[in-house]
Amino acid sequence: MTKEHFLEVQGLKKYFDAGRPGLFSRDVRYVHAVDGVDLQLRHSEVIALVGESGCGKSTLALLLMGLEDPTAGIVSFEGRDITHLNDNERKDLRRKIQMVFQDPYESLNPTQTIEEIINEPLVVHGIGNNKNERDERVKKALEDAGLKPAEIYLNRYPHELSGGQRQRVVIAAALVLEPEILLADEPVSMLDVSIRAEIINLLAELRITRQIAVIFITHDLGSVGFFADRVAVMYLGRIVEIGTMLEVLEKPQHPYTKALISVIPVPNPRLRRERIILQGETPNPIDMPQGCRFHPRCPVVMATCKVSDPPFVALSKTHQAACLLLVK
Repeated sequence: MTKEHFLEVQGLKKYFDAGRPGLFSRDVRYVHAVDGVDLQLRHSEVIALVGESGCGKSTLALLLMGLEDPTAGIVSFEGRDITHLNDNERKDLRRKIQMVFQDPYESLNPTQTIEEIINEPLVVHGIGNNKNERDERVKKALEDAGLKPAEIYLNRYPHELSGGQRQRVVIAAALVLEPEILLADEPVSMLDVSIRAEIINLLAELRITRQIAVIFITHDLGSVGFFADRVAVMYLGRIVEIGTMLEVLEKPQHPYTKALISVIPVPNPRLRRERIILQGETPNPIDMPQGCRFHPRCPVVMATCKVSDPPFVALSKTHQAACLLLVK
């Protein structure tokens, strides 16, 4: 692990037991949710983790948070292996790595006031010498999340807020612990289009003002184009392409990445690309196809793709893609 990478993932896998195919079968089937992921995150860096629903993005975030135990692989944070920690060690870790979940309606306790919701992490972690100190941290977190002045929100309940305000409360509850990493799992997908830009701008601002690194999980590559430093494209449990946002948007290498980019809405009709519509359904993560796992849907599939699993090819120091077509 280099000094610039303070979070590093090596060969991370998570398989879920899917039971036996038949009553008398001895074979156990597994869902390959995350299947060999390598990823590095730098200080104050924003990585957009992009892919279709069911590709393993959220499971990867849960593994990084320690909410799921990996089947194999290593997660290192600040040079320390955090893959298998006891409860006390994991509690300390969660002060530094916080998660913003997709649905603010499910993330907030409807019986608590906003002040109680944001104060609870401080109480759990024993932060603050007295109530006044905790109150100040709660107010600062609310205002940093864009709820100003904080005083008018403290005694409200979640049902009294709009969807965008609820998501800001969720972000404030994460900020109150002053984390170093935010894992944002589809944080704008439940919000109106007009509010999405506000939340993305807020995360971009927090990245600068609080020096927080962000892994922004999304299925919409177009929504994070100005925000992310790098983009990692995930398909069926693996990262198939990773590079700077500019490299991936302008010169995508993997056919799956090209398909995702082709359907991004473009305001100027002269700049519109030819859309690549993938055929068929995503393969079953229990019964993975042989060879390249993308070949059943790939528009440029070759015979070798059906038997050989492509390596992750280093195209440059920052841009890599897993596709045999690249080393032809």
